[in-house]
Amino acid sequence: MRLGLQIPRFSWPQAPGSIRPKLKDIAVAAEAAGFDSLWVMDHFFQIPGVGRPVEPMLEAYTTLGYLAGVTQRMQLGALVTGVIYRHPGLLVKEVTSLDVLSGGRAYFGIGAGWFQREADGLGVPFPSTAERFEQLEEALQITQQMWSGQVGSYQGKHFRLAETLCQPMPLRQPYPPIIIGGMGERKTLRMVAQYGDACNLFARQGSDVLRRKLEVLAGHCQRLERPYHQIEKTTLATAELSEGKRSPQALVDWCGELAGLGIDHAIFNMPNVHEIAPIELVGRDVLPHVHAI
Repeated sequence: MRLGLQIPRFSWPQAPGSIRPKLKDIAVAAEAAGFDSLWVMDHFFQIPGVGRPVEPMLEAYTTLGYLAGVTQRMQLGALVTGVIYRHPGLLVKEVTSLDVLSGGRAYFGIGAGWFQREADGLGVPFPSTAERFEQLEEALQITQQMWSGQVGSYQGKHFRLAETLCQPMPLRQPYPPIIIGGMGERKTLRMVAQYGDACNLFARQGSDVLRRKLEVLAGHCQRLERPYHQIEKTTLATAELSEGKRSPQALVDWCGELAGLGIDHAIFNMPNVHEIAPIELVGRDVLPHVHAI
């Protein structure tokens, strides 16, 4: 089983001046510890449940470019990009650039988007849920066409491209894995089966819910004649390793439970990650056991 580290907040002591060096410290420590992947959110205001909107929030792809420069091995991605924030053709170029400059380590995380406050605040159109999912499907089609090497036009309901030219092409073959975030059974998981290489589910929902979502995904794969085993199953959760919180063994046990459900890649964030010691603890007491699952 693989483990990924998500960094969802930058409200560290002495921020914003401390953000750049602390982010490097976290990334270097995570790679040394053995984490398989490193992720940031694609938000412009801090989201409810993580912090206050006025807390520091970095733009995702600028941040991932910086992380590519201070790491050598870990895979990198946004968990996940809201389709409404960037035109799909430009977004594909951003992810391609990340992949080339990281030496072929990019994931392409994408979803329908949900945080209306930041969209309204920054003047980004925020259409209805139905329209956002239409845009998501068209963005996935555009992505596949651009990364196929086929240079042609794309004519959709929401997006129209005269030339799906993408040079250079990604280094990762056949292209950076497309990870679609969300748990919607009718639309999101169907798109995972049709266009995606990975899903991302919320582990906090518990084993029964995760089992149900994976069953639904398997059903979509069967109807679309897509091999279910080709889909990487990932989860996102929070794990705070400290006295009175979660112990390393509890985290190992939790990962084992996820693996038993069929999860391949457990991604989590740690509220005290900036202290670095929790990363080292995971590297010493968790990752060797989880990698053996």
